[in-house]
Amino acid sequence: MSAMILLALSTTLAPGSALAGADSISWRIDPGHSEVSFRIRHFVSRVRGRFDRWQGAIVADPADLANGSVEVTIQAASINTAHERRDNDLRSANFFLVDSFPTITFKSRTVEVRDSTLRITGDLTIKNVTREVVLDGEYLGSSGRPEPRRQRLGFTAATRIDRTDFGIVWNRAVEGGGVMLGDEVEIEISIEAIRQ
Repeated sequence: MSAMILLALSTTLAPGSALAGADSISWRIDPGHSEVSFRIRHFVSRVRGRFDRWQGAIVADPADLANGSVEVTIQAASINTAHERRDNDLRSANFFLVDSFPTITFKSRTVEVRDSTLRITGDLTIKNVTREVVLDGEYLGSSGRPEPRRQRLGFTAATRIDRTDFGIVWNRAVEGGGVMLGDEVEIEISIEAIRQ
């Protein structure tokens, strides 16, 4: 199931990036109300998983999201597919090798905005391999009291990656032809962030 791995897809805003200007607002991703999940083909069905421990930050003015940034760090060992033996295998050298590569990270480079839709291009790093990925998403808006530290904003985003691009190549042939796991991993992110 290595593919699931990928999803770890950390997503956090980079405070030092070019997107963070003097008038930028910092937001901390609230992991208790956010989720990083993934799906990968297993035989003839799909298996879903998530990462339980991760953190991230966003630097953005809701009125000017195109000049924002996001950066996320995921603890690879927190992978959770609700199957202990499989999760231990995903943490092993067959997949994430979490003892040597404990984190998965994502750092945005550009944010494109059209109405409420977002296109976030950035660098995803898994097992010290970095590849450009594009997240297509939706800005869900902001809410809360007008004073700082009470406001929240939300968005969803999704992408697909090829796990073999990140050196996660383990697989097994199955009777009748084919292989146990697909190479494509679908990643979905749901974010709620608190103004700092």
